[in-house]
Amino acid sequence: MFESLEKLPLEEMQSRVKAFKNNIIAGGLDCGAVMIFSRLNIYYFTGSFGNGLLWIPMQGEPVFLCRKGLQRFSLESPLERVVAFRSFGQLPDLLSDFGLSVPDRVGAEKMGLPWALAESLQKRLSGPLFASVDQALALTRMVKTPWEAEKMLLCGQRHHQALYHVLPGMITPGMTERDISMKVWECFFQLGHQGLMRMQNYGEEIFLGHVAAGDSANYPSVFNGPVGLRGEHPAITQMGYAGKVWQEDEPLTLDCGFALEGYQTDKTQVYLPRSWSPPEQVIQAHELCIRIQEEISSRLRPGCKPSELYLMAIEMAEKENMSEGFMGLGGNKVPFLGHGIGLAVDEFPPLAKGFDHPLQENMFLAVEPKIGIPGKGMVGVENTFRVTPQGGTCITGDNFDPVRI
Repeated sequence: MFESLEKLPLEEMQSRVKAFKNNIIAGGLDCGAVMIFSRLNIYYFTGSFGNGLLWIPMQGEPVFLCRKGLQRFSLESPLERVVAFRSFGQLPDLLSDFGLSVPDRVGAEKMGLPWALAESLQKRLSGPLFASVDQALALTRMVKTPWEAEKMLLCGQRHHQALYHVLPGMITPGMTERDISMKVWECFFQLGHQGLMRMQNYGEEIFLGHVAAGDSANYPSVFNGPVGLRGEHPAITQMGYAGKVWQEDEPLTLDCGFALEGYQTDKTQVYLPRSWSPPEQVIQAHELCIRIQEEISSRLRPGCKPSELYLMAIEMAEKENMSEGFMGLGGNKVPFLGHGIGLAVDEFPPLAKGFDHPLQENMFLAVEPKIGIPGKGMVGVENTFRVTPQGGTCITGDNFDPVRI
């Protein structure tokens, strides 16, 4: 009686599982099967945000052990090997029905496994040794399939349309940060934003993003990004503060991601009051960020190392004597220039020192050079790029100047 809104193609599922297994082998992990716990990675491999455990044997087809929502899973996923379960203690018997057994060494998605759940697992499956497969997962998801790339491109188009073309007609100096946040939501929802954005690193969460007028963009932040903000409240350090008004002599910085059909793009847009003549420091800082983005994006080619791109950006900022506020002021400074993006905002790899895994074609990366200016706020850019043999292709716009309002 029901029909799924979308069903992952069988070939797409099979190619993802195959790539994952290849990354496990390349990483030298000696395991006979893998357990996937997080619902985001279950979605990645099956096409359904399933509630349960995905068992991926190194030889043979996966099995999904479903705690709840078995009917929905069967509607959305091409995976046919599905069974209901309640306890980890049932695993040996349930797997035997599919001709599988629990090997001596099992790969586990440890980032998606709370301590309490890990203890429960070890108590009920005391035999096998568990090895982390988080690196193999990150390497698999960082390269997008053509199916995923189409979704990323559409998301990026809507993102640019919203922040560059539609929103400028909806906001004006004199509005509070919270009023502006509401207009951003209105604009985003009109263009299909799904309303929920996802982060995968422990403790990180996001709601719309950063709406920061003037020196709000340098306000102390707990979020792992360069843009500060007051946020709604100490309990909700996102969006914008109802008590802060965007003044006629300060920039407005919006670092708000867009999400569509599960996939996300990242973009930061700076707005300036039309009647304001910004200080030369503001203009020069923004222009430097555009040049850094241009230099870095031109090198987003297969084989290039993220660490090299980060160091290049640092050197450019130092050469212009703008390293103090580059990538955040004071405690807001972050040790990276960008990050992978897709099903989560914070995907592998970061553009940072020590990350030398070469880029590959069809990775998508957010590049975000920004400069905080004391007493004025933050300027700069952020856009999402696709790695190609010719260099990075921007999927979130083609104009990076501040928008005059």
